[in-house]
Amino acid sequence: MPIDFGGMRSTGIHAIAYNRLVNYLGFKNKKVKVYDIFQQLAEPDMEIIDLLGGDVVQAHRLCPAFGISIESWKESKLQDGSDCLVPENFKPVVNEYGDYDIIQGNIVIARMPRKGLYFDQIYRPYAQAETTVDIDRVPIDSMTNEEIEFLKEGTKKLHMNIDKAVLMAYGGNIFEAGQINFGYEKFYIDIALNKRFMHYYFEKLTENYLNELSRLLPVVSEYIDLIQFGDDLGTQIAPQISVEMYREMIKPYHKRIYRYVRDTFPNLKVFLHCCGAISNYIPDLIDVGVEVINPVQISARGMDPQKLKKEFGKDLTFWGGGANMQETVVKGTIQDIKDEVRRLIEIFSPGGGYVFNQVHNIQANIEPEKIMAIYETAKEYRK
Repeated sequence: MPIDFGGMRSTGIHAIAYNRLVNYLGFKNKKVKVYDIFQQLAEPDMEIIDLLGGDVVQAHRLCPAFGISIESWKESKLQDGSDCLVPENFKPVVNEYGDYDIIQGNIVIARMPRKGLYFDQIYRPYAQAETTVDIDRVPIDSMTNEEIEFLKEGTKKLHMNIDKAVLMAYGGNIFEAGQINFGYEKFYIDIALNKRFMHYYFEKLTENYLNELSRLLPVVSEYIDLIQFGDDLGTQIAPQISVEMYREMIKPYHKRIYRYVRDTFPNLKVFLHCCGAISNYIPDLIDVGVEVINPVQISARGMDPQKLKKEFGKDLTFWGGGANMQETVVKGTIQDIKDEVRRLIEIFSPGGGYVFNQVHNIQANIEPEKIMAIYETAKEYRK
């Protein structure tokens, strides 16, 4: 049974929790890199990955969040006062309320509340868009040659020097991109009432992704094992949109992107991060080419582990689902956590098609003892 510790942006660990874990394990001189400013995620040290049994490493985008490059670093402090390294160009501005703003040009694009633990994206470039001309006025950022070279060198280095699977972060969001760029309320209205308008946007977005992939994958495909896409389609209690609306408005674009990868680079596995109550979508996700689903949010309605494994285990690899981070790990005892991890592994792992990880990221408030309970139990089961 493979294990993932910190192999992508939704199987990772908040930098505060990581610092506490490193100190707990006796590594006093490791200074954490916060590679994902948005979620404040730590870049796990290889020694820690090995200790926790990790079998996968992440190849990062040049600018994982908010257009901030991770090529160079500087010293900083986390919200609890502990030391860290952050990207050199990360320069938040404290506003009049004590919040931390990330500013591009004269626009505040993201904000961390004064006592917050991560940033919220607050800028909506299409908030006032009403016509296709309005959409055309806002350029879609495309991957630069510099970033392609960065990914080529990064994936090659990992492939040549580390005996683990290499997962390349890409993104390629369709549904979430609309939510972020239009704002949630406008997006939900337009996807229902202004369908031709939204198809124009999705088409333009998809063409950009396909252009990027046609330039990127030929130079990295020999060095990576999985390419990670993302689109959260569920809430805690239900799908965000009906299956019928998904098939009409989103599925055609997912299919073009994922099938391009499957057909052109068959050595790569298509990995989709998709949160929430998504069981109703899974047959369609399999149809569009998804091979790996994450985070397997077992606490969401309809996401019963046994049902998921029975109905979809022959067609999908489940990546995650190994510990309930909303309930058991937060509120339970060490023994509760161990018992749950064993039970979930016994459901998901038979016959293969399972990579162990907790459900989504380890948040800042999770004690080191609980993290070790999760991963030591997984390692014991693997033996």
